[in-house]
Amino acid sequence: MIEFDPELLKDLHKPLPGSHKGQNGKVLLIGGSHLFHAASLWSLQIASKLVDMVFYASIPENNQIVQQAKEEFRNGMVIERKDIEDYIEEADVILIGPGMVRTENTRGIEYTVGSVQEAFEAEHEGMQTYHLTKYLLNKYPHKKWVIDGGALQMIEVKWLSDLKDVILTPHLQEFQRVFDLPPSEENVVRMAVEHRCVILRKGQEDIVASLEASAVISGGNAGMTKGGTGDVLAGLVAGLFAKNDAFLAASAGSYINKKAGEYLFEKQGYVYNSSDLVDAIPIVMKEMR
Repeated sequence: MIEFDPELLKDLHKPLPGSHKGQNGKVLLIGGSHLFHAASLWSLQIASKLVDMVFYASIPENNQIVQQAKEEFRNGMVIERKDIEDYIEEADVILIGPGMVRTENTRGIEYTVGSVQEAFEAEHEGMQTYHLTKYLLNKYPHKKWVIDGGALQMIEVKWLSDLKDVILTPHLQEFQRVFDLPPSEENVVRMAVEHRCVILRKGQEDIVASLEASAVISGGNAGMTKGGTGDVLAGLVAGLFAKNDAFLAASAGSYINKKAGEYLFEKQGYVYNSSDLVDAIPIVMKEMR
């Protein structure tokens, strides 16, 4: 498998001088839970740096956190979960899953809920993740999706068959869980081709595969093992996906994320966190252009 060619970064969408608000991408982010607050916020912060508008839908506590941090988040809207469907068609990309929780009790469930509200009436948050993800993917297969975190851990492979444009972002264990296969390069490529999707398998070396292409992205450092770096990557990929094709968005996102980690290591060693990574990505991207 060949290394990602950084020359491809030149193909990334650049805002035109005469463009106006909304023409450079809109992302709907569905994430967060009572257990995990920061994960979806990291995704939100980096996505809001890349696109014109981010619609953020989380639990009331997380919505309140974002409202209180408006000085850091000016380019988006906090929406109530009941209003998710009002924004799906407007968004270029839907990122679902950062900070959402999973459950083990979904075997044998055949039915699909009939509304977002019904999904949130499930008995606990893990089951809510399952029903919401299944309902939205089933109802909006024509949209661009990035499936990450808790939503990724809840999907069944058969749900992918009708999706037109989707990126999955599993780490090694999540790939094994979703596809019931070891997370080898060969299996990543095979599953991407078989299910006609883009897979970004995260690891010491990331592997990105689609129906037509594949690449390995090396780099980064052990500082990136800290919690939240995958959530940053998910938001970065979603932001890029708004105005770029899925393979370029996933591979460029992986490459940029690792380079940001390397930039931080040069400045301060392993002593950095996911918030630092969010701040470093725009600096690294500017140097790459």
